[in-house]
Amino acid sequence: MARTHRAGGATARPRFRRRILAWRQPVTRDVYEYAAIRVVPRVERGELINAGVLLYCQPRAYLCARVELDPARLRALDPGADVDAVRRALSAYELACGEEPGPLASEPLGGRFRWLTAPRSTIVQAGPVHAGLTADPDTELARLFDKLVRL
Repeated sequence: MARTHRAGGATARPRFRRRILAWRQPVTRDVYEYAAIRVVPRVERGELINAGVLLYCQPRAYLCARVELDPARLRALDPGADVDAVRRALSAYELACGEEPGPLASEPLGGRFRWLTAPRSTIVQAGPVHAGLTADPDTELARLFDKLVRL
């Protein structure tokens, strides 16, 4: 039987060593769900702008909405759009996620998220729900907001 010879002898170290990261704490990542909050000023045309993000993380009891309306973008789609009415509708998402959610106060966070993301044929509506993993829902909400809403 032929023996193979490794360069450097029998005690040579492998060229590529695995990095041992035993000293690191494992990062706990939890499942979250999110939806873009859209403004569709003329529903029959189907044109829209993203004006916010709604994020729900059940393991962390987290539900938050972040909205920002760009009036110039809205008026580009519909010059006659009522900007103040759209702002009021968007603020309802933030209110429903806040400390005093009004009529949704008796609903658990998951129920509120489902209600907020239910399909609607109004000017302000939630897009499809997507999922991901996060270690920090606040940071993830900011990342999604920058990616989906800000240009």
